[in-house]
Amino acid sequence: MTQTIRKSTPAGQPGGNNAAGSSHGITAKGLKGGQLGLLAVVVLGISTIAPAYTLTSALGPTINEAGLQLPVIFLIGFIPMILVSLAYRELNADSPDSGTTFTWVTKAFGPWVGWMGGWGLLAANIIVLSNLAAVAVDFFYLFLAQLTGSPELAELAANKPLNVLTCFVFVALAVWISYRGMHTTKLVQYGLVGFQLLVLGLFVAMAFANWSTSETAIPFSWEWFDVTKIETFGQIAAGISLSIFVYWGWDVCLTVNEETTNGKKTAGLAGTLTAVIVLGIYLLISISTMMFAGIGDTGNGLSNPDNQENIFIALASPIMGPFAILMSLAVLSSSAASLQSTFMSPSRSLLAMSHYGALPKPLSRLSKRFSTPRTAIIAAGVLSAGFYAVMHVISENVLNDTILALGLMICFYYGLTAIACAWYFRNSVFSSIRNFVLRLLCPVLGGVGLFVVFLQTAVDSWAPEFGSGSEVFGVGLVFVLGIGILALGAVFMLIMARLRPGFFRGETIRRDTPALVVPD
Repeated sequence: MTQTIRKSTPAGQPGGNNAAGSSHGITAKGLKGGQLGLLAVVVLGISTIAPAYTLTSALGPTINEAGLQLPVIFLIGFIPMILVSLAYRELNADSPDSGTTFTWVTKAFGPWVGWMGGWGLLAANIIVLSNLAAVAVDFFYLFLAQLTGSPELAELAANKPLNVLTCFVFVALAVWISYRGMHTTKLVQYGLVGFQLLVLGLFVAMAFANWSTSETAIPFSWEWFDVTKIETFGQIAAGISLSIFVYWGWDVCLTVNEETTNGKKTAGLAGTLTAVIVLGIYLLISISTMMFAGIGDTGNGLSNPDNQENIFIALASPIMGPFAILMSLAVLSSSAASLQSTFMSPSRSLLAMSHYGALPKPLSRLSKRFSTPRTAIIAAGVLSAGFYAVMHVISENVLNDTILALGLMICFYYGLTAIACAWYFRNSVFSSIRNFVLRLLCPVLGGVGLFVVFLQTAVDSWAPEFGSGSEVFGVGLVFVLGIGILALGAVFMLIMARLRPGFFRGETIRRDTPALVVPD
């Protein structure tokens, strides 16, 4: 039996007589509900994280920072992820909304902070969409070369105009599938994610079976899980920042909460399950890869500069032999699947921000046939393709620089959402042990940890040698991308405050505190 104490809120304001039940003013946006079950949402989460794509992009840079401590870095990076996912579950159970970070941070801290949280999410997704397209292009031409036995086809990816044009084609296809709705998306994702996981399992099994035949092989050691072997905190921060990137994407499970059966419960559970499943995949791949290739800078070594940009390109043939083409196809399918599923987050966030008056109204338009945010999906596609084209011109290493900048974005908006959880539920955190752990302890630990990594990475990335060595007026490109895009968001926020002042006056979403439920 419980005693419930509710805050008094005027009618017409969040939580008042016009509010949508217990959602404290959250309103529907026209998305079709009940389209996704638990399995479908978990598949979407794994697809967005894209283990094959993520590791081929991030394994090399993470090895550079962590060395033999790669497995423990993955474990440390997982800790804030699981803590933040628990905060997301609490917020989603209270106020399921496709705006996620934007909506929840606005309810906790007000419209200005909420807008910046939404911008951080949008920026991270736009950056990663361009990164996904880059990997898809590389592996598309590699796959063609392996399929036809013409190595010169793989070199076409180095042709910048052709590379950018191919990227635009991949983005256009992803936009088309996303526009057609969840039914088409599910069919595509079940096939691509299933194939990706089967090939990764084969890769791990063959790496374990053949590790002793490699000239650079090293035996397994439990010292790989010893964090004290890492020399500096900067290494830990950089390694965690990179490992955060490889876990990022599970929050898409919460983004589709309005389209999920029993979205309050299913979406949050799917996010946590996705993170745990991916942790297991990463530990198996990192250990098997290190045993087979070692971390040296010659031959198959993971620190070899020739191997680092695309680890699976370098190791697929030595490990899988004639089956190497399957790995190329798996990474291609992984990046293509993630490119499509990742459109869920920015399109739903743009929809929510427009719906509540924080962005131009046309972004909230839906397709009458498919009930999808058509304008927001197209806008996300145009922005990601444009960002990729610009980055391909100014950066010497597009993948490395965008991954590092992406780590800054993820730390920012995940950390902000976690802290918002603790503040939003502040009146109930001492009502039970459960609430204390899930609404205060876990969110604060996760949020503070991510902000520490954010600050350390921001300081380190000021130097041009951080990342690929690319710079803008003597400042490292990673810093310019990460902090510069956040600063650009603040400028854009001021413009929107002039154009659409209603949201910033608290007329659509107001700072709110949920009902206080105290167990007897």
